[in-house]
Amino acid sequence: MLNIAIVAGGDSGEYGISIKSGNQVELHMDRAKFCPYLIEIRGKNWNYRIGLKKFPVDKNDFSLTIGKRKIKFDAVFVAIHGTPGENGKLQGYFDMLEIPYTSCDVTTSAITFNKSFCKDVVRPGGINMAKSMHLFHNRPVSDAGILAELALPVFVKPNNGGSSVGMSKVNLKKELGPALAKAFEADSEILVEEFIKGRELTCGVIRSEGKIITFPVTEIIPKKEYFDYEAKYKKGMADEIVPADIPAGTSAQCREISGMLYERLNCKGVVRFDYIHTGKDFYFLEVNTVPGMSEASIVPKMARAHGWSFTELITRLLKEVL
Repeated sequence: MLNIAIVAGGDSGEYGISIKSGNQVELHMDRAKFCPYLIEIRGKNWNYRIGLKKFPVDKNDFSLTIGKRKIKFDAVFVAIHGTPGENGKLQGYFDMLEIPYTSCDVTTSAITFNKSFCKDVVRPGGINMAKSMHLFHNRPVSDAGILAELALPVFVKPNNGGSSVGMSKVNLKKELGPALAKAFEADSEILVEEFIKGRELTCGVIRSEGKIITFPVTEIIPKKEYFDYEAKYKKGMADEIVPADIPAGTSAQCREISGMLYERLNCKGVVRFDYIHTGKDFYFLEVNTVPGMSEASIVPKMARAHGWSFTELITRLLKEVL
C-alpha cells in the first residue's frame, strides 16, 4: 500500500477552499491502492489529525510518527491553492527530499503564479491578452497615470493569488483608488487589466499515461457582474455549463490552445486555463496550476463530463508521478 500525503491549507485567503479540496481528495482516494494522510499546513504548523489529536510533521524528511510507527510518503497530492503550494515553494522542498508530487515543478509554479510574468511567457505564442499594467506597492503610480495607459472598465487584482481574492471591477475613475487599496491588502504586486467583453470559458488539461488530455470546455456564467470569490464558492451564484454550449470549432480551438499552453509552460498534473471568448477571438486570462478539488470545483465536473470519476482522476494524477 502506497502512503500518500495530501497537503492542504496554506497561508493565503484560499486556506478554507484548500481544506475543502484536501478533504474531498481524501474522501475519494482509492483505498485499495493508496493510504491517504491529510496534512494541514498553516505557517510553520504542519499537522496530521486523528480526531482532536495532532501529529506534527517532521520537516527534516517530511514524515510522521504515530505511536511507534514512522510513516514516510511515496508521493504528495498538492491541494494548496496559493502560497506555499502553488508558487513553487513546497515543490522545491519536495524536490530536495526526492518525493514526487502531483503539481507543476518549481519553475512553472513560480512563473504561472505571477500573472504578469506568466503573460510574458505566453505572449510569444501568439495568444491574445488584454492590455495591462503590473504595479508594485513600493513604486506607486497615480490613478491618472494608469488611466493614461488603460481604458475603463478595468479589473484590479493581486498579481500573485487566486479565487478572485482582492479583485475588483472598476467602471468609474473614482472607484480606482479603493480597488487598488483592496488589491494591495492582498499582495505587494497587483495587475490592472482592461476589461474584455465576451464569454468566460475554461479548459482543464492533464497528462495521463504519457498523453496530454484536454477536458470538455466549460462556460462560466456568473449571476453577479463578474466571477468573484462569492460567485465561485457560494452555491447558486454562478452557472457552470459542462460542456459549454458553443460551436464545435470554438471548443476544438480552445482545447488546442490549452494543450499547446500546457506544453509551452511545461505543466504537470491537472491545470485549468481561463479565457474570454469575444465571439471571434480567445483572450488568455490565467492558468491555475492547483485548481480546486472541492465539491463546487470545476475540474472534477470536467473530469466527469470526460467520463472519469473523481477517484479515477486522483488515481491518474498519482500514477503519473509514481
